[in-house]
Amino acid sequence: MTFLIVTNRRDLTTDYIVRELKRRELPYLRLNTETIAEARVTINPLDGSFTLRIAERTQRLENVLAAYFRRPEEPSKPRADVTQHDWEYAAGEWNGLLKSIYIFVGKRWFSHPADIMLAEDKPRQLIAAVRIGFRIPEGVITNDFVEVDRLMKSGPVVGKPLKTSIVSEEGPGSIVFTSALAEVLPEDASAISLCPAIYQREIIKDADIRVTVVGSHVFAVAIHSQATEVSRVDWRRGSNPELLHEAITLPAPIKDKCVALVDELNLRFGAIDLIRDVNGEYWFLECNPNGQWAWIENRTGLPISAAIVDELEGIAKK
Repeated sequence: MTFLIVTNRRDLTTDYIVRELKRRELPYLRLNTETIAEARVTINPLDGSFTLRIAERTQRLENVLAAYFRRPEEPSKPRADVTQHDWEYAAGEWNGLLKSIYIFVGKRWFSHPADIMLAEDKPRQLIAAVRIGFRIPEGVITNDFVEVDRLMKSGPVVGKPLKTSIVSEEGPGSIVFTSALAEVLPEDASAISLCPAIYQREIIKDADIRVTVVGSHVFAVAIHSQATEVSRVDWRRGSNPELLHEAITLPAPIKDKCVALVDELNLRFGAIDLIRDVNGEYWFLECNPNGQWAWIENRTGLPISAAIVDELEGIAKK
């Protein structure tokens, strides 16, 4: 019997989970999906067995107690002698096999991969947030110049991606940050029409609030983004290691809404971004259903990894 973590070799966040599992002396298997083609796999439909052999480790997936879907990557070629043509076919088969693993584990996931994928949809998040009772900034998701122009005529606006936050032709790429927009002109209509984006009324911040929800546990941190001009609109810009992170207690109604939103998205985990404005009011921006959290634990000491392993143990007991 074991706990399964699906991720990649470079995922430092998973190291925190591994450390906690080791501390509790719980058995685990870390499946780094880029190396899946180095494994040996046997599925027997007659007895319902699903066996993975990775290096010297053999694991029957029916013996997985609970599983955490973190940061899988595309399978990599296992050998240099495999041609690109052959690998394109084989990679598709391995991706199919990974999907079979995700389906086989079923209800034992911390958050199911399919639910994570569906929860990534930002329009769904915003609509759910309104239904639950969050404030959200006035805005629109559009590629229509007329709509953007209308919004900007009534006050300052920020723009951000609907989905893709990293743009790359080659190499690691660059982050597309949330940005304050200057005036839009008719000649901008062609660029705006290229793809939809999120345009929202700019909220004057006191701080950005990152809320990590794990089951019914809520870990909230105020990120004092207004301390520097570069981080004023998007606290990630500038990657300032000195930016103050302060563990806070949310007002009970906001805390309850955060838990309700994660539940509404059929998840056990959510990394929620809020704004606290200069009047102390809270505004919902978005929820990352599989967001990073290790840096928060590292900087504040909040026991997020312990809470996640608690949830995995709870799933294992059902």
